[in-house]
Amino acid sequence: MHLIRRNRILRQTPAIRAMVAETILKPADFIAPLFIVEGTNVQEPISSMSGYYRRSIDLTIKEVKELWVLGVRSVLLFIKCDDNLKDNRGTEALNPNGLMQRAIKAIKDACPDIIVMTDVALDPFSVYGHDGIVEGTEIVNDPTVEVLAGMSLSHAQAGADFVAPSDMMDGRIIAIRDILESNGCTRTGIMAYSAKYASCFYGPFRDALDSAPGFGDKKTYQMDYANRIEAVKETLMDIEEGADIVMVKPAMAYLDIIREIKNEVTVPVSAYHVSGEYAMIKAAAQMGWLDENKAILESMTSIKRAGADLIATYFAKDAAILLNA
Repeated sequence: MHLIRRNRILRQTPAIRAMVAETILKPADFIAPLFIVEGTNVQEPISSMSGYYRRSIDLTIKEVKELWVLGVRSVLLFIKCDDNLKDNRGTEALNPNGLMQRAIKAIKDACPDIIVMTDVALDPFSVYGHDGIVEGTEIVNDPTVEVLAGMSLSHAQAGADFVAPSDMMDGRIIAIRDILESNGCTRTGIMAYSAKYASCFYGPFRDALDSAPGFGDKKTYQMDYANRIEAVKETLMDIEEGADIVMVKPAMAYLDIIREIKNEVTVPVSAYHVSGEYAMIKAAAQMGWLDENKAILESMTSIKRAGADLIATYFAKDAAILLNA
């Protein structure tokens, strides 16, 4: 045979494959979600997320420092609110001495250069486990947005680099941008969960924070997984309202949405490799059905290849260790 083009030439050796690789994964691509609880020297395993933990602030700081050494530059904070502090209006979320606010300050003091992102939603603070204020059986939009804006300001004043509203209420990005600007927090960014779907893949996360909805579901505010055009619309609106980074959540089952949004926007795109996606890989690996390390890197690469500039993932530390090897 006399072929003009032999495509396998560029696949012959690891060195050649690395030289022509189109997608390069690196530790700085990852955002590490961290679950924080009250106490000292507390590390609680999460039964549905094998190998992942809720930690007190002191042990969270230790974890942050280890992530920094590995090259991970961003963490996304979630707190587990004590039940006796939960109500229908997320009052504890606005407490300047609350667990989230204390965690932000402690982490920035211990590791000033780490990028601290904070979850902004009411579900960890709600007696109903919903992302907004409940009236009857309705999750009301505008009163919720007022609380989310105040929550964002509280995080910014505590030292957060980015607030990350994950609630999917209408108009919350412009409200957050307005309150940040009005209070001089002009260096605080917004990473908007712009295309967050009502997904079955969030189950282990809700176990981690005890934030499952007490009634109904979240389909009146999170997106229908059948929709694609709506995701683009939501994302463009968030950018118009002041979002600095936009997010697609979940990631693996929504690679087409990541690519669609990447093609439409000029801001960084993040994707959240969620708890259920993490748990599936862990469970399959524990059964011996796949190689966990290979599955981690292939999954993360697929998300970046789809168009994600940043990947929030519970595999952030594991992936960074593999990439540094």
